[in-house]
Amino acid sequence: MNCVIRVSEKTKEKMIKYYEDKKRDKVIPYVIFQAQDGDTVITMYESGKIMFQGTSADVDSAMWLEMDGQNKQNSSEAKEKDKKYYYCSSIGSDEVGTGDYFGPIVVTASFVKKEDIEFLETLGIKDSKKLTDEKILEIAPQVAKRISYQSIILTNQEYNERHSDNNMNKIKAIMHNKVLYQMVQTTKETYDYIIVDEFAKENRYYDYIKESSEIQRGITFMTKAEDKNLAVACSSVISRYLFLKEFDKLSDSLHIPLPKGAGPQVDTIGEEIVEKYGSDKLKEVAKLNFANTARILKTVIF
Repeated sequence: MNCVIRVSEKTKEKMIKYYEDKKRDKVIPYVIFQAQDGDTVITMYESGKIMFQGTSADVDSAMWLEMDGQNKQNSSEAKEKDKKYYYCSSIGSDEVGTGDYFGPIVVTASFVKKEDIEFLETLGIKDSKKLTDEKILEIAPQVAKRISYQSIILTNQEYNERHSDNNMNKIKAIMHNKVLYQMVQTTKETYDYIIVDEFAKENRYYDYIKESSEIQRGITFMTKAEDKNLAVACSSVISRYLFLKEFDKLSDSLHIPLPKGAGPQVDTIGEEIVEKYGSDKLKEVAKLNFANTARILKTVIF
């Protein structure tokens, strides 16, 4: 999906600041910046146009239009609709690690009851996207003590074995389905919704998991779900916590501090790992299908 908007200079300045740490390195003619936020690529042109490309393009662009004072009526209607997914008892799932060259993929499903909402808000879970890793390490254990959850950790080696036959979204779908099914089976209390932070359209999602023996249905798919539902937000926090713990273990085992993400600094550390342990070591610690591998090895051999 592509969306193109125009906003005021004041809002443009806010966007430049907001996407500062998400900017891509490449320089594009007539472009002020290009950034990637989740599944969405944002390109701000010198002409004043701002293009959003990706699954969440409509949601991301609408956020900035609202901030700029546009689409107020539509925004108000959307907020009313979102309330029912926020003030409810629900099961929600989210994943982390899919954009990191090093480290595992972690998927978590959580069950949040209405009476948990106030407690979670005091921890700042409602704004989970804005939490630092340090804050997540502090509050995630408190969340885990209060709510029920199921998590799966997929190591780099397991990812590389599966990716030859499956793309990233299929791997994610299989993992989401597994934790959601487990969560529903173990939840004894009633819930209003099962919510997934949408990374694939509903039909495509179920096509990905059609070979699974146990399939969880009755799911509500929504973009930016962690902003709209606390079960998804909790799953994001717990997944991130587990990812950070596993990431630290991986760094310790290599005796090399690993960078997160997939930027230039990752290539530098990748070269150090190959020099110290050999190229086969990448199969254990990295996602080989990322473009970083070709740059690290100077040629595509996987």
